[in-house]
Amino acid sequence: MWLSSDDLQAIWLTLRLAGIVTAILFVVGTPVAWWLAQTSSRWKGPISAVVALPLVLPPSVLGFYLLLAMGPSGPVGQFTQTLGIGLLPFTFWGLVIASVFYSFPFMVQPVQNAFETIGTRPLEVAATLRASPLDTFFTVVLPLAAPGFLTAGILTFAHTVGEFGVVLMIGGNIPDLTRVVSVQIYDHVEAMEYADAHRLSAVMVAFSFAVLLALYVWQHRGRKET
Repeated sequence: MWLSSDDLQAIWLTLRLAGIVTAILFVVGTPVAWWLAQTSSRWKGPISAVVALPLVLPPSVLGFYLLLAMGPSGPVGQFTQTLGIGLLPFTFWGLVIASVFYSFPFMVQPVQNAFETIGTRPLEVAATLRASPLDTFFTVVLPLAAPGFLTAGILTFAHTVGEFGVVLMIGGNIPDLTRVVSVQIYDHVEAMEYADAHRLSAVMVAFSFAVLLALYVWQHRGRKET
């Protein structure tokens, strides 16, 4: 077989992780993006910086602090133990939480840009028609911002697929549980299984190229139509 069963399991786990993280960030990131696009609060700058922090922060730093927070002495760890859930590090759901933090700006920033591009005119028109703010958001804002949501979803999914440092620190290297594709490639290289590493890496290169090419073509067509 071109890819081993362990490789296929790692691919499936990675796709599952990326899908769940993207879905969570659609729900969590949208209100944050909307607030950032609409507010004139003095807190907009600091909060925008916090949102963008994973873009410049070394993954090991973010992973370290998440590990402390979710550990037995951390606030999250103590809370989950109180609930009877146990500790999240070195579990799949620990990976999900870490990936949500690490991919947060890839969801929020494109959606925020889409909201800002809409402007205030459509909102004012909806208000004159006596639409409630909630109706305006779902019937006017979301359809107009759909391209931004599509871009954000693609970037978030692809970024989660390619994570390494954060997932290694939070999830470790547990087969069928936390061993994602990037960690599987690392294992192949460490074991000097270069042919296996090359095959799995080639799959990742092809996937990344296809995602970026599709995003570029779609954006280019959108600009031409406008």
